[in-house]
Amino acid sequence: MDRQGAVGQLRTAVEAFAHTYLATEEPWCVALSGGPDSLALTAVAAPLRPTTALIVDHGLQDGSAAVAETARRQAIALGCIDAQVLCVQVGKHGGPEAAARSARYAALRESSAGPVLLAHTLDDQAETVLLGLGRGSGVRSIAGMRPHDPPWCRPLLGVRRSATHAACAELGLAIWQDPHNSDRRFTRTRLRLEVLPLLEDVLGGGVAEALARTATALREDTELIDALAAQALPGVRAGPGLQPGALGKLSGPVRRRVIRGWLLAGGATGLTDKQIRGVDALITDWRGQGGVAVGSALRGERLIAGRRDGVLTLWREPV
Repeated sequence: MDRQGAVGQLRTAVEAFAHTYLATEEPWCVALSGGPDSLALTAVAAPLRPTTALIVDHGLQDGSAAVAETARRQAIALGCIDAQVLCVQVGKHGGPEAAARSARYAALRESSAGPVLLAHTLDDQAETVLLGLGRGSGVRSIAGMRPHDPPWCRPLLGVRRSATHAACAELGLAIWQDPHNSDRRFTRTRLRLEVLPLLEDVLGGGVAEALARTATALREDTELIDALAAQALPGVRAGPGLQPGALGKLSGPVRRRVIRGWLLAGGATGLTDKQIRGVDALITDWRGQGGVAVGSALRGERLIAGRRDGVLTLWREPV
């Protein structure tokens, strides 16, 4: 790939994204780790708009402060108007990957006042779809990451990871290789290094692109069902609960989407397709059964969805 190919491909992707999703010429931020994906994104984004680089230091590895400072200096050299290192404390809830992601997104959201560019590529999207398939998390998980989920912007979702590496090489940028990206203790790393290459070999190539196309198609369907569920919700409410009779008249996909939104609004987290369908059975297969425990961030308590006095209701019980 020649110089114009890699850098030009990324610039075209970012410009097209901005034209589609960001109508005004407002400044933006870019989440920068110092790795090839975010470094390449920073290099093409900085000349297009006033850009602030946000570098999150998770403090999980020796020398992380030096890595963050190097990324900060690179951002300024690439034309960013500002570059900030955000130091975070990573908890333990949900495992190391999930905890680090939660801390990172919280810091980025708190430190930005506008769009935040994230350097997820087509390869990241393919890995996300495979994770969703393996965990049986439902259509929403398989639909992958949205290109635009304000404030999050993912202009490189249609670009292969190899293009960001090539762009860094063309621009002579020194990249940081995160040791976690080669640590096979992490599920996503094994998907990247073992599972996807095997699928590409067995199926004759094009698997990552096919998974990304699947995500796009499912996301479009999901957004339509979301809209139908939003329209249906006022007609099935019963105070803070839901009316089983009115819910039962909805089509299955719309009914389960209404239930999902209601559960989330009531404090549920980390919902699985199995949990949503369990609550759905309180409508479609009601036999006087007890409530269904759903995911929650509550400590010392659990969140239960069940029928009380003829209404689908949420309540808390001590663990």
